[in-house]
Amino acid sequence: MTPQIVQLLASPVSRFVGRPIDGPAPAPPGELVSEIHIRAGLGIVGDRYFNKPAHRDASVTVIAQESLPPGIDLTHVRRNILTAGLDVDDLVGRTLCLDSGQGPVILEVRRRANPCAWMDVTIAPGAWRKLRGRGGIRCVPANDGVLRTGVVSVEIR
Repeated sequence: MTPQIVQLLASPVSRFVGRPIDGPAPAPPGELVSEIHIRAGLGIVGDRYFNKPAHRDASVTVIAQESLPPGIDLTHVRRNILTAGLDVDDLVGRTLCLDSGQGPVILEVRRRANPCAWMDVTIAPGAWRKLRGRGGIRCVPANDGVLRTGVVSVEIR
């Protein structure tokens, strides 16, 4: 399968607050977008974690569509980039370069994006355990750039 970016999410608010049993807050309009603007060391412009010191080491998150049950998307898992045809979970310590036509965006993969108890609420009971080791990755952008949905060229260093 040709690698592609299936979905992009840049949300100005955190929806998973409080207790999972109470359910997530409503989604703000427009959090799923066709392109995102990334700033080196800061994250995604307009996202809730942009330029937040506590999240600079993990300001961009990526998950593979193949890790998710059918019909589940970024609004359920709160990652920023949903890929298809690209296994991302074993890239910790590597560099992921994605180019959707505007030049390469370089993401330094720092750690896994571990699933949490919210997955049992937003996906289905038991999803938290099923996603362990397949919850995506947390990255730091090394350059400024733009990513769009669609076919993407990939380089892993």
